[in-house]
Amino acid sequence: MADKFDVIVIGAGPGGYVSAIRAAQMGLKAAVVEKWISEDGKPVFGGTCLNVGCIPSKALLEASHKFVEAKHDFDDMGIQAGDVSMDVKKMMARKDTIVKNLTGGVAGLLKGNGVTAIQGTGKVVSSKQVEVTDQDGKTTTYDADNIVVAAGSVPVEIPPTPLKEGLVVDSTGALEFQETPKRLGVIGAGIIGLELGSVWSRLGSEVTVLEAMDDFLPMVDGAIAKETQKLLKKQGLDIRLGARVTGSEVKGEEVVVKYTDAKGEQEMTFDKLIVCVGRKPYTQGVIADGVGIETDERGFIHVDDQCRTSVPSVYAIGDCVRGPMLAHKASEEGVMVADIIAGHKAEMNYDAIPNVIYTFPEVAWVGLTEQEAKSKGIEVKTGSFPFAASGRAMANNATEGQAKIIADAETDRVLGMHIVGQHAGEMVAQGVIALEFGSSAEDLALTCYAHPTMSEAVHEAALAVEGHAIHMVNRKKKK
Repeated sequence: MADKFDVIVIGAGPGGYVSAIRAAQMGLKAAVVEKWISEDGKPVFGGTCLNVGCIPSKALLEASHKFVEAKHDFDDMGIQAGDVSMDVKKMMARKDTIVKNLTGGVAGLLKGNGVTAIQGTGKVVSSKQVEVTDQDGKTTTYDADNIVVAAGSVPVEIPPTPLKEGLVVDSTGALEFQETPKRLGVIGAGIIGLELGSVWSRLGSEVTVLEAMDDFLPMVDGAIAKETQKLLKKQGLDIRLGARVTGSEVKGEEVVVKYTDAKGEQEMTFDKLIVCVGRKPYTQGVIADGVGIETDERGFIHVDDQCRTSVPSVYAIGDCVRGPMLAHKASEEGVMVADIIAGHKAEMNYDAIPNVIYTFPEVAWVGLTEQEAKSKGIEVKTGSFPFAASGRAMANNATEGQAKIIADAETDRVLGMHIVGQHAGEMVAQGVIALEFGSSAEDLALTCYAHPTMSEAVHEAALAVEGHAIHMVNRKKKK
């Protein structure tokens, strides 16, 4: 008979493996089920994030950015780099090594914390049972007092652009190119599309991004989104808004894409096409019929604020439940659920989840945009500071972008922080902390920041909320 566990987690991505480790740390007997296997048949941990998402894409973004710096920016600093070239295959090999090291590291963490790793495809078959089918088709049923579904998500496919290996690919396929395509099409101007488009644009591709929506980055503050679009266009990304793809055809080694925009029917030919129009929850087949766990028409599992499903003892976290599909959101939910199962009080602040786009410059935000706050009837005051006025940004050759803070006009409480600039993803943590602790803009303004740092832009933006920025001329505030 199979072992019985206090908790079994289905999925070893950033939500699942974190939840299993936390549960073990809380003294619970924990297991994690993962179907991903390596070429030699061993379980591969880390999910989409470590294997084909966050980590490998950042490896390519960093390498391609350094290539651009060496080719175009070093000369301004007096560095003579000579004829710079990129070995794409070597770049990809480095990416693969990073992934292997990190996934192996997760395996070590699970073992070191006493978590039982079970290879196979997990399915919830009752409120306290998980059936696991291994790669040979053998099934084993495990009993557990609690079950956590952390099955993650998969890329959305659209009928007009069916995938074709090597030519029409999703975000996973775009991480495997072995040479730079001359003409690259990207469907979707979201986080994934802009990041992958940036990688290959830096390496010499003519990149065209087709976005069906009329607004660029609508989830970002309007001023930040407008500046980001301008900067990416300057870098060579041809971003076409209101461009709805209607069909595609593979002709030899080319892809012909048809779309409609304000001018009518359009057609473009690419050497490669990346389809990144979003992701959907991977829940089909994860829950047996009749268990009673409620899902919506898109496959998302219904949960409450503490990730409990409609079935007692079954929880769900990460990409397969409501909220942004972000690795760090999944991880925090995993910790919360493990703590609850262990008998502790735990909650999560869904209003303080940061987002980052790892283009250059980076785009990062947390909380409300100015537009969202006003739509909620909140009177706001804002402060912005450009990196063009930052001494550290000048020294770094990174003067593009700005930091912006949105605060409640009556209480001065910080409602949101939006940044486009070098290291924005690091700086936005200040906004997360401010929201978590209910800080005021004045709290940030009265904080002593190290000089010179990029973070001083946040300090100056906080000062600018009341028109007191030091290192720029303040606009007169309306009384």
